Amino acid sequence: MEISAKLKNAPLSAQKARLVGDQIRGLPVEKALNILQFSSKKAAGIMKKVLESAISNAEHNESADIDELVVSTVYVDEASTLKRIRARAKGRANHILKRTCHITIKVAEYE
Repeated sequence: MEISAKLKNAPLSAQKARLVGDQIRGLPVEKALNILQFSSKKAAGIMKKVLESAISNAEHNESADIDELVVSTVYVDEASTLKRIRARAKGRANHILKRTCHITIKVAEYE
């Protein structure tokens, strides 16, 4: 049985979050947490919180054994984009796109 945790509107682009998500997919949760803790990317800290939430959901709601859990799926979807404008010289403007994403992590018991 898969137990999930979601984070909506995370303040980083989906492309950057997918790089970190690809590193932990399919690993045991202990090893995945270790990788996320020592990664220098911004997405690693955000994903670590979501993974810890999924682990605690599995422990509390399904009475799953933490040592048997593995990260089964990780997917990152694009969310809404905040559009901003920055004034430039000679009356021009630059568009600034502040991208956000939805992060979903599912854990399952190792079989």
